[in-house]
Formats: sequence, C-alpha cells, structure tokens
Amino acid sequence: MAKIADEGYPYIVGLAVITAFTYITGKPWMASLPLLLTLFMVFFFRDPEREIPDKADLFVSPADGKIIVIKDIFEKDYLKADTKQISIFMSPLNVHVNRAPCDGIVKSVKHTPGGFKAAYTDEAAITNENIAMVIEGKYGSILVRQIAGYLARRAVCRVKTGDNLKRGERYGIIKFSSRLDVYLPKETDIKVKLGDRVKAGETIIGVIK
Repeated sequence: MAKIADEGYPYIVGLAVITAFTYITGKPWMASLPLLLTLFMVFFFRDPEREIPDKADLFVSPADGKIIVIKDIFEKDYLKADTKQISIFMSPLNVHVNRAPCDGIVKSVKHTPGGFKAAYTDEAAITNENIAMVIEGKYGSILVRQIAGYLARRAVCRVKTGDNLKRGERYGIIKFSSRLDVYLPKETDIKVKLGDRVKAGETIIGVIK
C-alpha cells in the first residue's frame, strides 16, 4: 500500500471523525458521504515509491500528469536565459507529490500570490498563485514552478534555500488539480511529447545532448 503524504492527514482524520460521529449518532445512511470523502482523500494524498533512473545527464518529471506545453522560451523572471519549458497538468486523479527533476542545491524559493484560473490554460502560468524553486545543478540553474489551479488553492514546498536535493526526491505537493512548469537548459533533448502521461521521479523528460 502506498504511503500517505503528511499534508493529507488533517483532511483524512477530520473526515474520519465526522464519519464516525455521524454513524454512532444513529444516522448511518448520512455517514456515507463523509466516508466517501475520506476514501477519496486517502486516494488523493497517496505517495507511492518510484523507480528513479540512475543514468547521468538526464532530467525526470517533477510531477504526475499530462504534458500540455513544450516550447523554447526565454525565462525572464528567474533564470534570465533561453530554456526549454515543459508544463504538466495534474488532474484530481493524479498523484500530487512533486519530485526534484535533477540533483542540485536549492538556490531560491519564492511564493507569489495570484489568482486561481484553470491550471491547464496559458493564463494560469502567468497570473495564478505559484511557488518557484530554482535548483543549481550540474548543467546550471533549473526552474520548477508549482502553480495552483481552480480547485488547488495551496501549493506546499518543503525545502528552503541551501537544501540539497537528489533526482527524484520528494520536495512538495499541490493540493487538488494543478499544474507544474519546469524550465530546462536550452541544450536539453526533450524525450516527451504533447499529450504524454508522465510520472514524477520516474519518467525521463529530457537528456543533455
């Protein structure tokens, strides 16, 4: 059985208490709804182990979900460099634990307040609440940005500036449907295509040429 992300326990325990209270007060039929919500929270906050690729010079997906953007872009806010952007949309059915795409030292973590547009839209990448993390690795700086969506109202980044991360290591979570953008060096050979389904820490999304 997959472990549960720590951020899920308040939801799971709270709903379990409501389920039990409703049942023992003589309304078992009313307990079905909080019971279903409890089971969904257990499913949503699951945190399965992953097989992390051990080959050199590659980047793994930082999130589970569907590839919705692949493009060359000048990242002007943090890296100030030409990059390859890959965006991943996470539906409520995906695992929402985020993992580091590569080894490196956390150079910065910045939370930016914003709106809650649908995470799959281009506008969401610009205006939505997000947490941007820059990792300084073997091939320079990598930007990973957790973006809140219409349902996701909170992203959690568990690391801070100066922390060391290993490829595939858990570093955060976004609660409910959301999006994650990763900006890789421009010389990266992208190994995924639009519409592909990827797994955090396991799917190779790019290789340095």
